[in-house]
Amino acid sequence: MPLCYFKEFGNILSSRSANIGVFICLKCCGVHRSLGTHISKVLSVTLDEWSDDEIDSMTEVGGNSSANAIYEAFLPEGVSKPGPDSSHEERMRFIRSKYELQEFLKPSLRITSGKTSSSSLKSSFSTKLFDSFRIPSVSKNSEGMVEFIGLVKVKVKKGTNLAIRDMLSSDPYVVLALGKQTVQTTVMKSNLNPVWNEELMLSVPQDFGPIKLSVFDHDTFSADDIMGEAEIDIQPLITSAMAFGDPEMFGNMQIGKWLKSHDNALVVDSIINIVDGKVMQEISLKLQNVECGELEVELEWMPLDQ
Repeated sequence: MPLCYFKEFGNILSSRSANIGVFICLKCCGVHRSLGTHISKVLSVTLDEWSDDEIDSMTEVGGNSSANAIYEAFLPEGVSKPGPDSSHEERMRFIRSKYELQEFLKPSLRITSGKTSSSSLKSSFSTKLFDSFRIPSVSKNSEGMVEFIGLVKVKVKKGTNLAIRDMLSSDPYVVLALGKQTVQTTVMKSNLNPVWNEELMLSVPQDFGPIKLSVFDHDTFSADDIMGEAEIDIQPLITSAMAFGDPEMFGNMQIGKWLKSHDNALVVDSIINIVDGKVMQEISLKLQNVECGELEVELEWMPLDQ
């Protein structure tokens, strides 16, 4: 994988933080080292040997963009990331705020590193971060490093007329899968018309397929019942986004379309738009292999340099 794929603040990379699971540049690694290994354990990309567990851990995190989606989830207005020409003091201030003080995290979340071993990384980082922010965990059986081309944010908006799986209702939740990643919404108790408005993040690998969507009824004492499924073809979204390049250069406009057909689950044609500098797609799906039910989702394409 080319080192320039993973960028922290715009410089060529030399090291990585084993605790955090990100690659860092020459200018930033000195600041990371000063934080102490209990916060950021810095290892050289070329001089240090990587264990299989460490490679698996880096794969689980999903790259700098996935980590930044967590550590910078609530970046205040007026706070800007350091650039290649920023001073050491600016880098120190931002990196300490981000990783040591954790000022930009979701308010209810606190990440503890504990030991600096790869097993600690997987249990502390992957479980707490991925569960709290609903971003993907990658199967430990994946071989080698996975190169991602971007992220897709899926906003699960609402379900309509979902199937009954309990006495008079259901306790639905939605599971999304892309490659070896899976994420899911919260469970909505006794609701056939649930409104989630919940955002889930998936990293998009180079060799991507459709997002597989499944709706389940949560059961306490037995296996969860299936309430329908569908596939979301993300090729039109990604093709449209890459054709237009930087969406912030354009005004609000339609740039693509995913057409309804007999071999997909679309209720109506799905339009891809640039909205306020973002590539967005509204999708209405008729759930398959079930007696009834529809689901509304919204996709947003997020390039790696965003």
